[in-house]
Amino acid sequence: MPVVPEYRISYAAELMGVSDDTMRRWVEAGRVRSRQGPGGRRLVDGEDLARLAVELAEERPGQSGDASPRSAARSARNHFVGIVTKVTTDAVAAQVEIQAGPHRFVSLITREAVDELGLAPGVVAAAVVKATNVGVEVPSR
Repeated sequence: MPVVPEYRISYAAELMGVSDDTMRRWVEAGRVRSRQGPGGRRLVDGEDLARLAVELAEERPGQSGDASPRSAARSARNHFVGIVTKVTTDAVAAQVEIQAGPHRFVSLITREAVDELGLAPGVVAAAVVKATNVGVEVPSR
């Protein structure tokens, strides 16, 4: 059983495309679960954040998502960082659903890849859309 990830308020807010203050208000209102971590910092439950990502996408249809938080600069918008919302596996294959802003991506990969990457609801992952041309990336500054 994979460990459910937890995220600091600031990173959870970045993933959801909102301010830290908005994320704190959502925590206080019970819209997303959290707990007090080491050093007194609030940690947001990854699975609950995945549920909230789907809920927000349904509330805000048609908005375009940006590339990824904390990513390198890219010439193409083919990387969509989001949160895994569902993983379905059988003996060989797996279906992974990622909610990246208003965009839902479904990927068919091997079960071995799911296990190696530790994919489970609440885990941050990037949906990478393969194109026929080559993009250029530079490291974050």
